[in-house]
Amino acid sequence: MSDSTGRPPFPPFTLETAKIKVQAAEDAWNTRDPERVSLAYTEDSQWRNRSEFFQGRRAIVEFLKRKWSKELDYRLKKELWCFMDNRIAVRFEYEWHDDSGFWYRSYGNENWEFAENGLMMCRFASINDVPIRESDRKFLWERKQ
Repeated sequence: MSDSTGRPPFPPFTLETAKIKVQAAEDAWNTRDPERVSLAYTEDSQWRNRSEFFQGRRAIVEFLKRKWSKELDYRLKKELWCFMDNRIAVRFEYEWHDDSGFWYRSYGNENWEFAENGLMMCRFASINDVPIRESDRKFLWERKQ
């Protein structure tokens, strides 16, 4: 996995650049490519995802591999909540099903902190899952590459 030297836009963020950063994250996560997603984070990025705490790109890749092997047909939508200087907060929802075919919509919030080079150095996510019927799905687009 190559080291990223930077990822524009760079902090401090404006409304326009914060929205660009959020959309870039949404697009990357919808690829479900752990290696690609991990390149947006610093080598020593700190994460909290639900009840898991870990650090570093290798740990991010391993986490995402586990996540997307369980959360099948994952589709995500992120929305900018607020921003200031080198920080962005988003709210999000995503849909997925397990290997038994049961569908879920997951809702949450993330707090992001960025290094000067535009890579995320901290990501803290709080997430809740709600069972849904397949007929209640909202995110039906094709998988992004």
